[in-house]
Amino acid sequence: MRAVTGVWRWRRNPLRRPTDLAEAWLALVSLLLLLTVAPLVGALVGSAAQHALQQSVRVQHRTRHQVTATVVRELEQTPAAFDPDGTSAREIRTRVTARWTAPDGTARQGRAVADLASPRPGDRFAIWTDGRGRVVGPPLDGVTATTHAVLAGVGSALLAAGLVEGARRTAVWRMVRRRHARWDRAWLRAGPDWGRTGAGS
Repeated sequence: MRAVTGVWRWRRNPLRRPTDLAEAWLALVSLLLLLTVAPLVGALVGSAAQHALQQSVRVQHRTRHQVTATVVRELEQTPAAFDPDGTSAREIRTRVTARWTAPDGTARQGRAVADLASPRPGDRFAIWTDGRGRVVGPPLDGVTATTHAVLAGVGSALLAAGLVEGARRTAVWRMVRRRHARWDRAWLRAGPDWGRTGAGS
């Protein structure tokens, strides 16, 4: 509203300087860009991120398999880990040596993270593997992917708004500097004769 009233106020004001009207128009254009371009950028980035992430979700669900592993032994002196991607991120998980059967039917053994507080040999737990039986993380779920896409869109919109506002402030700063430079030059011309009788000042 200040941008609109600024353009209207300086429209026919006899005290108006060229930079006053320029600043008002710049504020109005920046406001319009903030209301149109920033949301559009956010929507486009969010949509692109949503498409890419949902495609990744489909690929991961197609190529990752949940199998049952059996604890061979707990790895000593290994701190408990947290699973940030799981629904229960606070659940303690422990690194163990385990064996499992890969989707192609081959027997595998290696390190894995078990969702067991105190695993013992023979305990069973679920792990995710790829087609070759290598341990991988659980596939990304659709809700998490959508959340990431929304955050990407909001972040992009805020970044675009920040760039618009930064450009406006830079332009206003340059206008003010030029205005002050003109004042300094005018004062240097008028300064020596200021207040003298008959000097025309």
